[in-house]
Amino acid sequence: MRLAGKSRYVLAAIAVMLLASLGGAAPAWASPGTGWVRLAHLSPNTPAVDVYLYSFGDSHARLVLPHVSYGTVSPYQELPAGEYTVSMRPAGASPAQRPVLSTSFWVRRAGAYTVAGMGPAAGLRLRVLTDTLTMRTGQALVRVIQASMRRTVVGVTLGGTMVAQKLRFASVTPYQAVTAGSRIMRVTGDGAAASLRLSLPSDTVHTLVLLDSAGGLRITDLEDAAGSQVLPRGGAATGLGGTARRPASSPLPWLGVIVAGGLLAGLGIRRRRPVALPGARRP
Repeated sequence: MRLAGKSRYVLAAIAVMLLASLGGAAPAWASPGTGWVRLAHLSPNTPAVDVYLYSFGDSHARLVLPHVSYGTVSPYQELPAGEYTVSMRPAGASPAQRPVLSTSFWVRRAGAYTVAGMGPAAGLRLRVLTDTLTMRTGQALVRVIQASMRRTVVGVTLGGTMVAQKLRFASVTPYQAVTAGSRIMRVTGDGAAASLRLSLPSDTVHTLVLLDSAGGLRITDLEDAAGSQVLPRGGAATGLGGTARRPASSPLPWLGVIVAGGLLAGLGIRRRRPVALPGARRP
């Protein structure tokens, strides 16, 4: 069956527009209307938990992090802007079980957030921290999360400069600009001390987490963002990595290419030489 000339041109135009829109799609990290969220367990005497992330009003979890133990910080997850709920259940509990803790918050366009279980088990709460992604040229930004319950009040210096005095358990400092370079971070309190040499390159943002450990205090450096693109980075070395279930990528772009290709083939349009789709290799 042959199509009328006008119909052929209409279908051809639709196919070309579809291919053009797909070929020019922005990479995932540059998608408009998205933000980033990471999840953390920072309560020393709270057992491991399963952490659920829901789009507000949707009973099906968008993300599930199983058996999250103290000191664990997930990599950032990219999410469409909107309202979300984070819930914690005991590790291995049924998803239908009532959460022991839950909170709702907004993810704003280009915003980044850390949702952390903080405080002692008896007073556990979920705290939503707004992460800074705006950098200062030639400097590094740092903040400190005090998640050590054995050393309830500590002092923190960085390269000899006082960053925090009498920083109490379950508290967070504001971001501070420091000179970029290699610096030694020292933490003292209640007769204990810990130190860590940090690499603080120019134009980076860091969250420094103080944790209890068998040896006393432990310092974890989370690089929140780096470079001129100001893209959130992954979690700590102790993060969840591949154990996190991420939303599946949509098959629609590839489906659109196939449909558009079928339309062009069905139109019987002749070309003098083959034209490769964006990203395709020529034979």
